[in-house]
Amino acid sequence: MTFTVAVDGPAGSGKSSVSKQAARRLGFGYLDTGAAYRALAWHVIEQGGDTADADAVRAAAADFPYAISLDPDDYWVRVGGADVTAAIREPRVSAAVSGVARVPAVREQVNALFRALVDDSGRPGVVVEGRDITTVVAPDAPVRILLTASPSVRAARRSAELTTQDAASVADALHRRDAADSQVVDFLTAAAGVTVVDSTDLDFTQTVDAVLDIVAAASQQQGGSHER
Repeated sequence: MTFTVAVDGPAGSGKSSVSKQAARRLGFGYLDTGAAYRALAWHVIEQGGDTADADAVRAAAADFPYAISLDPDDYWVRVGGADVTAAIREPRVSAAVSGVARVPAVREQVNALFRALVDDSGRPGVVVEGRDITTVVAPDAPVRILLTASPSVRAARRSAELTTQDAASVADALHRRDAADSQVVDFLTAAAGVTVVDSTDLDFTQTVDAVLDIVAAASQQQGGSHER
């Protein structure tokens, strides 16, 4: 059975970069679940649909030729023949993601896709990151982590990534994204059995090491050898 490391957390918490590096260190696959919602939002927009229209979103999801790489060193996202790896990070897509994610039927469909990707990965383990991963997508994962940081630190980190936007705009966008997404899922409170890693006062390497320490401890309990 594939060893699943489930990582939840808010935007700007470092989920993607930390999860990807942890996957490299472990020799695991890496699954960015948020990319599926972004890709679906892109798909709806490209078809001229409104992501606030649940019917339009469901229609687009019914014909959604989605593919994603689980290789942390060769990451790509495709919709049909289009490579949308960069396009799904555009502001217009980011602003539309919450509308797509709040459709229950779509979440059920996409969650089933995530589980299938993990099961069919052919890898000893997969680090799965996103929202509600520890509670809905992989509630039985041997490692479940909530990665968080203070709002100011998250905004600063996201601002450093998005060099074309000023810090105030990034902070405002982060706040609006958190507010919209919180209507869909609670990503700021750890469920029972979920370990919190607060990276407010940790640098990148220290955060990755904290995650790997949790994986190593869980692996030892299961008699495995997923050492960093």
